[in-house]
Amino acid sequence: MAHLHRAEMSPSKIDLLDAWVPTQPWFEGPPPPGSDGGLRDVAAFRFDDPAGEVGIETIVVATADGVQLQVPLTYRDAPLAGADAHLVGTTRHSVLGERWVYDGTADPVWAGALATAVLTGGTQAEAWFEVEGERQVREPNSTVVGSGAPGTPVPDVDEITVDQVEGRTVVTGATVRIVVARVLGRHDAGALAATGGHTGDHGVDVLTGTWTGHDQPETLAVVLTA
Repeated sequence: MAHLHRAEMSPSKIDLLDAWVPTQPWFEGPPPPGSDGGLRDVAAFRFDDPAGEVGIETIVVATADGVQLQVPLTYRDAPLAGADAHLVGTTRHSVLGERWVYDGTADPVWAGALATAVLTGGTQAEAWFEVEGERQVREPNSTVVGSGAPGTPVPDVDEITVDQVEGRTVVTGATVRIVVARVLGRHDAGALAATGGHTGDHGVDVLTGTWTGHDQPETLAVVLTA
């Protein structure tokens, strides 16, 4: 379960994304003119960090001309070693203090959580607030599900490399490869698997999702294992 806080962030997540997303090679759309006319927050979902230290959230945003983009993020209380090139920005959280926000696809904690959800048939974490000492579950605006089966072994993804392909990001570990659709609605599971170098010698599992205003399952990522 993902414990959320009723807090303010300065700068806000959408302000960070307005500045960072248009600089990425997978971005499609006109440059956002600012927070009043830039990216629009569409939906979000979270995964749990088993260690409880890293926040893991994927945000779906829309550009001014309606292109929807998938942006995985991680939130850390200290810099991630060797990941300076993947820093989205820093922000001040009114409860947790300074947070370092990273492109999730470059963070091994995100890769492990995504692979676990996909390979074991998992779904997003239930998000909750604490209100007067009691848990209050937040109604989700999106649902994601992996195509795998409970109990499936999940490879270690402690070390990863990241490559950008048009509209996609490829994350490679020692025995697993994850391909993430950045521009949504353009790539089905087969196309993502082909991007990851899929052959008949590899298994393919898929993360699909729906969200408010998007009722047809969308392919979000594939996980290829040896």
